[in-house]
Amino acid sequence: MNNGKYIVIAISLAVFFTSIFNKCVAQGEGNSHNEEVVRNVIVDSEESLDESDAVLEEESFNAGEMIMEHIDDSHEWHLWGKGSSSVSVPLPIIIYHQDNGFSVFMSSNFHHGHTAYNGYRLLTEHFLHHHEIDPNDYPHDMVVAVTADGKLDKASTLKIWDFSITKNVAALLTSVFLLMWIFISIAKTYNKRVGQAPTGMQSFMEPIIMFIRDDIAKPSIGDKYEKFMPYLLTLFFFIWINNVMGLIPLIPGGTNLTGNIAIPIVLAFFTFVLTTINGNAHYWKHIFAMPGVPKPILLILTPLEVAGIFIKPIVLVIRLFANITAGHIVMLVFFSLIFIFGETSAAAGYGVSVASVAFTVFLTFLELLVGIIQAYVFTLLSAIYFGMATAGGDH
Repeated sequence: MNNGKYIVIAISLAVFFTSIFNKCVAQGEGNSHNEEVVRNVIVDSEESLDESDAVLEEESFNAGEMIMEHIDDSHEWHLWGKGSSSVSVPLPIIIYHQDNGFSVFMSSNFHHGHTAYNGYRLLTEHFLHHHEIDPNDYPHDMVVAVTADGKLDKASTLKIWDFSITKNVAALLTSVFLLMWIFISIAKTYNKRVGQAPTGMQSFMEPIIMFIRDDIAKPSIGDKYEKFMPYLLTLFFFIWINNVMGLIPLIPGGTNLTGNIAIPIVLAFFTFVLTTINGNAHYWKHIFAMPGVPKPILLILTPLEVAGIFIKPIVLVIRLFANITAGHIVMLVFFSLIFIFGETSAAAGYGVSVASVAFTVFLTFLELLVGIIQAYVFTLLSAIYFGMATAGGDH
């Protein structure tokens, strides 16, 4: 139990650090900024703050923008409101510039993206549109370097490494520490109460752990299941916890963490690596030269088998990413109907709100079920892949 506990912690932290470094971009060279440039940028940006707010506040409700704001990552935890009246929880901005070194400050210094700070700016839709910048090259909410007149400094931006604690990273940290606390607490309880009936959290978690062992690991992997149990347990609870947290509209919940494609990619990568390094001779022989198959057929079958090595983790990624993201989008669409009809008339808004809230509540409970199903499917498929890689010649 103790060995399994430390393996679980190590894998959980590996998921966290791999996802952090997914944000970091190593880029080219450019010119550095002096202090006078920084002051000019701040003054220039603050002068345009009122104009930007006026433009934002005059716009009607945009359902697509609201939905994308929710499912995308962000440098602040938005609570409510719009433009200068919006309320959000700032998060740490941690930037390393190849010329200027580290800069650490809170995202509130950007004033929701309307103000530059220390020579940097948070890109907004209004800034991209005003300066005719292609959002495919510089996506929304990206931290960039700006010049004295407030324009994008492309050369200096290429020197930025962004290690900021974004909304998804903060949620990821929370789930990792929660996962560690759960498993460490249960392990201590098992050590203290050897041979006794489970109590408290142990009594809640034990049936789930037994289910993963008896109904997933053993049937799928066979006698060698024990070495994979720490990873399978971490995988199941990590996905399940983050799926549930994503449905809680309170900090640190309400994020689309498992719907952020970086997270499924990292988890699928771990499954791919464990499958590859644990594959025995029988497994690789069936991929490259399946016994009993005529050689002409192998010319067709072998490339398909090799492609299957990479298709399996891709399937894991798409399944988790698509299901969780789609669930968040559908719920937000129903919720947006209140504001869409409300702009036509208050009566229409109130009338639609009854059905909209009812559907949203129903979909929330449905997503609770989907969340645990996706955790189960991801864990089950991973176990099946491990079983295929470790099976003997008699299977």
